[in-house]
Amino acid sequence: MSEAAGPRAGGASGARDVSGAGGAGGAGGAALQAPAPRDPGLQPERTRLAWRRTTLTCTVAAVLGARAALRDGASVVAAVACALCLLLWLGFLVVAHRRMTTLTAARPRALSRRAAAAATVCTGALAVCAAALIL
Repeated sequence: MSEAAGPRAGGASGARDVSGAGGAGGAGGAALQAPAPRDPGLQPERTRLAWRRTTLTCTVAAVLGARAALRDGASVVAAVACALCLLLWLGFLVVAHRRMTTLTAARPRALSRRAAAAATVCTGALAVCAAALIL
């Protein structure tokens, strides 16, 4: 039997309905119903935990940077760098807290570009600042 004969044969081996209508009285009416509500599962909780871990990491970096700066006598440069670390940490803390609060909603909003940029800048600058204080 050739391939061209398969679809013409009909029945279970050949013809299929590609229109999506499901035939007369078939399952085509189900496509008109509203989609089921989104079940986020554990994704918001995992995201909140990731924000908490990142906040804890930023806190440790800021504390270690401040400790290194103030341990052997505080120079003006070290004090300014320490204050900058503190401000960056507070900035990240604000962004993270807002995001974790947003994630408690049933359908949380997406993270805005501005908040993502602020979190990225604060994290990167805090890491650079803490590394400079330690070295």
